[in-house]
Amino acid sequence: MEIKGKNLALFFTRKVSLSMWHSVGMLPREIRTYVELSHTYKTIFFFTYGTKTDMQFASQLPQNIHIVCRPRYIPVTLYSILLPIIHRSVLRTVHILKTNQMDGSWAAVIAKKMYGGKLVVRSGYEWLQYLERMNVSCIALFFARIVERFAYRNADAIIISSAEGKQFIQDRFRIPAKKVFLIPNYVDTQKFAPQSVTRDSKRVVFVGRLEKVKNLFNLISAMKGLDAHLVLIGKGGLQKDLEAHAEKETVSVVFRGSVSQDDLPKELAQSAVFVLPSFSEGNPKVLLEAMSVGIPVVGSDITAINTIITHGKNGLVCATDAVSIHAALAALLANMQNQETFGIEARRTIEAEFSLQKVLEKERAVYASL
Repeated sequence: MEIKGKNLALFFTRKVSLSMWHSVGMLPREIRTYVELSHTYKTIFFFTYGTKTDMQFASQLPQNIHIVCRPRYIPVTLYSILLPIIHRSVLRTVHILKTNQMDGSWAAVIAKKMYGGKLVVRSGYEWLQYLERMNVSCIALFFARIVERFAYRNADAIIISSAEGKQFIQDRFRIPAKKVFLIPNYVDTQKFAPQSVTRDSKRVVFVGRLEKVKNLFNLISAMKGLDAHLVLIGKGGLQKDLEAHAEKETVSVVFRGSVSQDDLPKELAQSAVFVLPSFSEGNPKVLLEAMSVGIPVVGSDITAINTIITHGKNGLVCATDAVSIHAALAALLANMQNQETFGIEARRTIEAEFSLQKVLEKERAVYASL
């Protein structure tokens, strides 16, 4: 499909709004792709779950990106079902419908069935695969399975950010490989660039949600005996438990809370090592951003991470237990030469494979194939 002059609709994840993106410091990053795509499309519509308060962000968008809000009197989940009916006059003009994540994707599928257009189902991570690893309830798994089957089987193209997720979709839902496109997350290589700041040789930094899947209890235990301190950037329900665990292990841990995308490059650059010891990931943006800044990285030896980190070249990978994490951190903290070399190679990796322009080339190719 020739997309020049066509209209695109982006369906936000259920419950997510521009205001929410702004509150957690994600807004500039999340809208950047569509600001670039606005030069190609005639009009882009953002179907958000925010109310009229989302309109305050219109000034940060090109004139041909229109915000379509949720009426405040309609509950979120009900709105996700009624959205295609409420906004039928707009959706009749749309040529490509795209989901931002799987939760709430049914709104886009319903819109396709009612008004036509090509459906691109995009997920930053494979939702069902993630839930299975988190050992959630059977009801939650059943719901996710139904939603994904509905979305994938009605999609004209599927975009997923990891090779592991792509294979899962093909195997579990019997989707042809030619329909599933692997497009990683992008990094703003200008914003996340090497910084002119003093690096703290004893500072180990983690960025992400403070949740079980991130393996933070083992990370804190791994810090024991290291001549270093840990900085955790992010929020989550486990903070109090993690604080208690750090006190029990007598480990120095600083809980920084959320940090905006504008301030994050400096926070990363001040650190000796970035660590991501997760049990499961999709295509971790924070790892890509740390590598783009040019600091050495340590990550768990899982597919989503070891396909980005080449062990011994642009970082180190290790098992998820505390002993293995400790050994990797100790080896890197003690070797200044490797820190320098890994940091340089990490930056080269991002520039070659994960820049915004590289990712946009791949996304435009998906639209052209429809």
